[in-house]
Amino acid sequence: MGLQKISTMALVVLFTASCSAPAPPPPPAKTVFDPLTHDLDRARDVQKTVDENTDATRKAVQAQENGDQSP
Repeated sequence: MGLQKISTMALVVLFTASCSAPAPPPPPAKTVFDPLTHDLDRARDVQKTVDENTDATRKAVQAQENGDQSP
């Protein structure tokens, strides 16, 4: 009876240890998509600049249409 308890406990411990997932490895520092993502980031920055200039121009035009002083 003692051997059965020990073997059961040993199997439970081994099963639990074998099923636990190891920590995932860190992502690689550089991937094949880095040049593409860099280009996309640059395009987003350019679009942000264009949008800011468009808003400034729109506000200036509205101010002139309303007869306000230039900003």
